[in-house]
Amino acid sequence: MYVYLNGEFVRESEARVSVFDRGFLYGDGLFETMRAYGGRIFRLDQHLGRFFRGLEILRIRNPWSLDALRPVLYRLLELNELSDAYIRLTVSRGTCGAGLDVSGCDSPTIVVAAREFAPLPEDLYLKGVKVCLSGERMNCRNPLDSDLKSLNFLNNILARMEASGKGAFEAVMLNPEGYLTEGTVSNIFFVREGVLLTPSAGAGILKGITRQAVLETAARLGIEVREGMFGAGELYRAAEVFITNSLIEIMPVSEVEGRTYARGDVTEALMNAYRELVNEELSAG
Repeated sequence: MYVYLNGEFVRESEARVSVFDRGFLYGDGLFETMRAYGGRIFRLDQHLGRFFRGLEILRIRNPWSLDALRPVLYRLLELNELSDAYIRLTVSRGTCGAGLDVSGCDSPTIVVAAREFAPLPEDLYLKGVKVCLSGERMNCRNPLDSDLKSLNFLNNILARMEASGKGAFEAVMLNPEGYLTEGTVSNIFFVREGVLLTPSAGAGILKGITRQAVLETAARLGIEVREGMFGAGELYRAAEVFITNSLIEIMPVSEVEGRTYARGDVTEALMNAYRELVNEELSAG
């Protein structure tokens, strides 16, 4: 397999990043995860837009542009003969500075990797998955930073380990005030009395690209949506629950901490409409 590393396409076995890279030493960087369908990357401009906003927030020098990165991603798919693929774009501040001082950091490290996408069993989409509430708290995140997909994922890793220990597919974290935020790699939605509810940026979530597509899809279907600050008790009173990200799309939830849910009409309508949206946008673009 080929990867893209600092301006070159190289064999995966030959790719090297310095042990002094700040991504390794401090998690000083960010990433994007994208999905390609039939050789076309879904909502690529939105992913790269968030990537550029993240670079600005972290004040990492940005020598790239949309027009420069698009062909890199598609060339990588071509070199690896991939059609349906998982793509990860990772950037760190590079090898520079002393300790936490970032003086002179003007050569960021960029890595792009792509793998064949292996879809989850369809049975999971029919029956739903088990989700737990994690004892790990989401780190405080300013709502202005809700587009920042940083390399600092330790809380998420600990929460995912907790989920694994409980036999759960995903773990959802609360913020320090006890409000629902998001899963370790997903956003969460739930339905009560026909209204689609989801934590707002004010709760400290990452505003996922798939999350936004679901909100747009709900509007097209005439489904009422409310973003806000919700406690776990409101989740337990829901009739339907699902989680989202670029790879799993919309995944129904069958259980949260012993409370069971059916794959209801709203979830099913959104799942169907989301897949239509993907086909529509990729066909148009």
